[in-house]
Amino acid sequence: MLHPVLEEVKQQLGDTATIIKIDVDEHPDIAAQFGVNSIPNLFLYKKGELIWHELGFRPKEQLLEAIGKAI
Repeated sequence: MLHPVLEEVKQQLGDTATIIKIDVDEHPDIAAQFGVNSIPNLFLYKKGELIWHELGFRPKEQLLEAIGKAI
């Protein structure tokens, strides 16, 4: 459900931000490293520092707003 929204955000932002999607079933080690117990789990980092984290689906506008505040 979130995949198409992330693709739209990625297209809209271009090189301004990097969107990374992790399949927690294929990479349980990464999920454990970030404490992901349920999905979707959204993390926003700036210069390696976590600045925003939300659990659950978020609409495109909310994602763009959070990213816009970070850049």
